[in-house]
Amino acid sequence: MVNPDNVADVAALYERIYLIRRVEEEIIRIYPTDKVKSPVHLSIGQESVSVGVCSNLRSQDIVYATYRGHAAYLAKGGNLNKMFAELYGKVGGFASGKAGSMHLGDIDAGMIGTSAIVSTSIPLAVGNALAMRMQGRDVVTVVFFGEGATDEGVYHESLNFASLKKLPILFVCENNFYAIYSHVRDRMPDANICERANAYRIPAKKIEGGDIFAICNAARDSLAAINAGEGPQFLECMTYRWRDHVGPGEDRHIEYRPDSELDRWIKDDQVARLAGMLDAATRDKIESSTNSRIAAAETAAEESPFPDPEIMYTNVYQ
Repeated sequence: MVNPDNVADVAALYERIYLIRRVEEEIIRIYPTDKVKSPVHLSIGQESVSVGVCSNLRSQDIVYATYRGHAAYLAKGGNLNKMFAELYGKVGGFASGKAGSMHLGDIDAGMIGTSAIVSTSIPLAVGNALAMRMQGRDVVTVVFFGEGATDEGVYHESLNFASLKKLPILFVCENNFYAIYSHVRDRMPDANICERANAYRIPAKKIEGGDIFAICNAARDSLAAINAGEGPQFLECMTYRWRDHVGPGEDRHIEYRPDSELDRWIKDDQVARLAGMLDAATRDKIESSTNSRIAAAETAAEESPFPDPEIMYTNVYQ
């Protein structure tokens, strides 16, 4: 169990979550220069979900995520240099610049990929879990998705199949309330996401407030159940994005959500919470090391060349 009174536990979480926050702050800074050759969907405000879950994963476990996937990619140990090069559209990226922000993947880190189409990662993750079962491999598959994905038919088909086959998969719903600008209460007669998972006989737990320690420990329990052969598990993690649905900007001017709601979540920022639990020396060491890593990754991306045009024809199948 992750213990908030254990300095080592807090420092380990802070190192991961601070990296994600600073990377996305750098993306915000860089984006107006047009160096980033891809639309971006930022995870600022939602980092505790990916960090809380992925801190429990083993190297062999597999993660699928959405187009808002920077946090999951980095929390699972994705290559920072390759990520920045990919955002820059450079050959040094893991897909030589062809994937961009919305299709992050790193096989070495166990991050298979992300998808720009709502809910499509879910059946892919279920298929991966089935393949791991058929191959007799000790692997848990984790799939992150937003609450908007639960509106899609393939989501229900996937949960039904995973439950029927008792697959080793953890479903993680990052419920930030809004599918673009549409609140969940405007899309469902009742936002009973856990109850719906239970209808497929999948044990489900809801974690309020984005509490990183609660998410860590709930994920640990869910993964233990999966590894004990109990089949799929489900976590609904309440969270909140601070920035616009797409792009680096603020979106208060759109007035689709009250400022007081956003301000309340900013006040409960888990990055600041963890920072406040560490002494200044430990915090400064983590932040200095992380900022140096990010600067080096940016420099490497700048120096990496753009791919040759012929690369457009590689890895293309008909």
